[in-house]
Amino acid sequence: MPDGSTSFNHPAGIGHNGGPPLNPGASWRQFCWKKAHARAWKTPPREIALARLKRAEELGMSYKEYTAIILDTGVHL
Repeated sequence: MPDGSTSFNHPAGIGHNGGPPLNPGASWRQFCWKKAHARAWKTPPREIALARLKRAEELGMSYKEYTAIILDTGVHL
């Protein structure tokens, strides 16, 4: 921009009152979700991973799909 202003100095759009976000606590929920997701998808011990891989191949699925079903439903197919 030739006048030296930055993109942060532009006026807010129509209907924007510059108030706080409408979903308070969203950053905390996102933080918790990321931590839980990382914990759930943490690599299991070798024996468990190999057993899941074997069962997934028997069912014609990928390891990730099979693991997603286990994490989603709690049921080992």
